[in-house]
This record gives sequence, structure tokens and C-alpha cells, in this order.
Amino acid sequence: MTTTTTTLAQAEEVVPDSPQRRRLGGRAGRVREDDDTRRINWWATALIAVCSLTILIPLYLAVVVALKTPDQIVSGTGFEWPNPVNWSNFAVAWERTNFPQALMNTAFITVGSVIFTLLTSSIVSYAIARNLHRPFFKGVFFYLLAALFIPFPIIMLPLVKQTSLLGLDNQVGMIVLYTIYGLSINIFIYTAYIRSIPIELEEAARMDGASTWRVFWQVVFPLLGPMNATVGILTCVWAWNDFIMPLVVLTDPAARTLPLAQYVFQGQFNTDYTVAFASYLMAMAPLLIVYIFSQRWVISGVTRGSIK
Repeated sequence: MTTTTTTLAQAEEVVPDSPQRRRLGGRAGRVREDDDTRRINWWATALIAVCSLTILIPLYLAVVVALKTPDQIVSGTGFEWPNPVNWSNFAVAWERTNFPQALMNTAFITVGSVIFTLLTSSIVSYAIARNLHRPFFKGVFFYLLAALFIPFPIIMLPLVKQTSLLGLDNQVGMIVLYTIYGLSINIFIYTAYIRSIPIELEEAARMDGASTWRVFWQVVFPLLGPMNATVGILTCVWAWNDFIMPLVVLTDPAARTLPLAQYVFQGQFNTDYTVAFASYLMAMAPLLIVYIFSQRWVISGVTRGSIK
């Protein structure tokens, strides 16, 4: 009886570890995993496809109009592919907008705004996040958030007068303004994320003799990758495409940005749509190229932020 019981126990121990059982178990696990992975939410997929049309259709229309002549626009529905294709619109737009100079001005303002925004917003947010229990820092936090509810047109005329008096009606002034006006929303984004970072990491660095600046630059700032990507993208798109602020602040025609340079196509009685749309595509291309090469870091940063 004892021998039989021992044999049965040994068989039960061997069977689960046998190659056949492992093969069947692994196959079953893979099947269940594949079933979960291949399950498609068709309602969400259809919604995303319909929403994508709101971007793809206007983009297609912009490309088609940029390749047409004025006579081809008035004939048909406007969605027909031009025959023949008129590539000269891009050359005309290049010369009429002085595209190289406008591109350099826009790139200088955008890059400068992104760099100073990331530096200033992250430092201020770190100081507020770690001292939010103090009345002064809490008051500063809500004071900066209150700026989100002030529309820009209300302060537009005083801003023009002030920038003129301070000599900031130039590209450097634009960088300063983008950094300041983006401070409110950026602090709101940064502060919530910094408060989720364990403070034990900073305490361990301080026990090793690190100062507050060293703790921020070597411990906290490297962990802000997802938020740096988010704030950098928002600032880049805003500074690149903004029209109102450069229009009221910049006084030198040589310092005008791409949106201002494209304004020359808007006449009093008519608009040269073919050349204007060609200019729009040329202005959009650099930002699109930057996104194509940086999407890996953008997506990975958002993923790390969601897992954290």
C-alpha cells in the first residue's frame, strides 16, 4: 500500500512537469493571450477612423489646392486631383514670403521658447510642489493658475505698450513672452507629476551630501522626461503656429515669423489661394519632420508617464 501511494505521488509530481504537459499548458496560455490581444473594439476603431477624417480630408484639400492653378479651382468640386500639376506655386510662395528668413525667425523663437520654458517651468514647479503645504507657495500656485482665466485680448494693448517701452518688441521679447504666458499651464502639469515622485529619492541624495540644486538636476529632472516631452510639444506647436502675439509685438518687418509672412496672401478684395496653400504646406513641413523623428521619444515618454 505504501509503495502504491508513493508511486502515485511520484506520478503526480512528474506529470505536471512532463514535456507534454508543459507543451499543452504553454500552448493554452498562448492561445488565451492571443485571444485577449486580438480582441478588437470595433466601436472605438470606427470612432477613431471617423475622427481621423476630420484631419485627413482638410489636409488632402490643402495639398490639392496647392497644386492647382486659379482656373482649376473654380471648376469642379475642388477635390479633384489637378491635371496638370502646378508646382510653380511653391516657388512663388518661397519668394513672396521670403521663406528662408521667416523660417529662421520662427525656428529661433520656437527653440528658444522651448528651452527656457522647460528650464523655468520645471524649477518653479519643483519649488512649489515640495512646499505646497506652506501658505506662501500655495498662494503662488493658485495665483499662477488664475492667469489661465485671463483672455489674451484683454491684456493685448497694454502688452504692446509695455514691450515697446522695455525694448522687447523683437524676437528675444517673443521668447520671454512665450515663457511667461506658458508658465501657468506648465506649472499645473509639472506640479502634479512632481508630487507623484517619491520624496525618499531626494532624501537619500541629501543624506549623501547633495544640495537642493544637485538633487533637482541629477535626481528629479531626469525623471521629468514624460512631462518635458508634453510641455515641449505644446510650447513648440504654440510658438510655431501663433499669429496674434507676433502680429501685435514685432515691429521690424525683417523679424516676422511664418504666420505673419503668410498674411501677405490675404488681400482686401481677393486671396491667392493656390500660392497661400502652398505656403501653408511649406510652413507645416518642418514641424511635421520634427515630429516624425521625435515620435519615438514622445510615445515612450507618455508610456512611462502612464505606467509610473
